[in-house]
Amino acid sequence: MKLLVGLGNPGLQYARNRHNIGFHTVDEIQSRHGFTPWRDRFQGWVATGTLNDEKATLLKPATYMNESGRSVGEAMRYFKIPLDDLIVFYDELDLAPAKVRVKTGGGAGGHNGIRSIDAHIGNEYQRVRIGIGHPGHKNLVSRYVLSDFAKADAEWLELLIGSIADAVPTLLKDGSAGFLNELVLRQKPETERPDRLKSAQKKSSKATTEAAALVKKTGTNAGKKPVGPMAAALKALLPKTRKD
Repeated sequence: MKLLVGLGNPGLQYARNRHNIGFHTVDEIQSRHGFTPWRDRFQGWVATGTLNDEKATLLKPATYMNESGRSVGEAMRYFKIPLDDLIVFYDELDLAPAKVRVKTGGGAGGHNGIRSIDAHIGNEYQRVRIGIGHPGHKNLVSRYVLSDFAKADAEWLELLIGSIADAVPTLLKDGSAGFLNELVLRQKPETERPDRLKSAQKKSSKATTEAAALVKKTGTNAGKKPVGPMAAALKALLPKTRKD
């Protein structure tokens, strides 16, 4: 079984933050691949389903970012999952917005969520690093990651998160090279994509419309009963008066 973890902070005040792009990503995976509804477990929220006919569990720690390892460690121990079967999605300051890189092991790079996971279970697991850009000075980092995405980010962010969610089966089957190549193809204009990627996603379209309405009505997925998909409901989530 695979464990796919998205990192973020729980609570309405953090829902739109750059730091929560990991939450948004697993929300979209949950929606597009027919996973169960989110439920409270392992000091976080989990959803279960299959990817490539293999059981998979999604996890969003509710411990706040700097204690993410508590939730991840508890889930790993319960399911007896080896590090090879863990994938973590999170924001990366050192990558330009919309850039994605995959690596196994290595340091935390200043990311408190990764540092916490490393401390609890070790570091030899796969990380999907999603670029959010850097504010330009280290003293601005904390404020930057805990600030909302700008309204102008909505288009690339929705496309990127949807593309990542759709390409996750390729990551599990073919590894990082095939996954990254598919991300590039999926973000091209539809007329330039290979035939296998051109089909309209009618199934997810209905889900995203319903999710947007639910987000508008109830707020966000970051409360006690998280909902998704976040990326497809991004326009409902983004602040309407913020100036960046």
